[in-house]
Amino acid sequence: MTPQEKALVRDSFKLVVPIADQAAALFYDHLFEIAPQYRAMFKGDMKAQGKKLMQTIGVAVAHLDKLDDIVPTVQQLGQRHGGYGVKPEDYDTVGEALLWTLEKGLGDAFTPDVKAAWATVYGILADVMKQAAPAPVA
Repeated sequence: MTPQEKALVRDSFKLVVPIADQAAALFYDHLFEIAPQYRAMFKGDMKAQGKKLMQTIGVAVAHLDKLDDIVPTVQQLGQRHGGYGVKPEDYDTVGEALLWTLEKGLGDAFTPDVKAAWATVYGILADVMKQAAPAPVA
């Protein structure tokens, strides 16, 4: 990631923090709208799940200059998600829901450059998670 991309992600995430609960709800509502089959993967309290999502994004944003520091954590996350039945192609749908949520939450601040920067950081993290996931059982 370029320094400019990192700055765009950091600055835009500062605008998301005050609306984190609403952003998480928007994210999951949209995710379940575009992929209703994912709802079955979530058995617990969705408000708590939303807080975990926003905390995870916050950690990633805080470590943009040193993503290598969080690779083991991201790998563990990928392993857990693989255990929940998440397949590699599911990451594209989640990325779409994330970008949609950011667009709705940020409004005019969600410029094409901000979108591209978020797509880059999500792509990096999703790739690490996919590589760490256990191989699907045939």
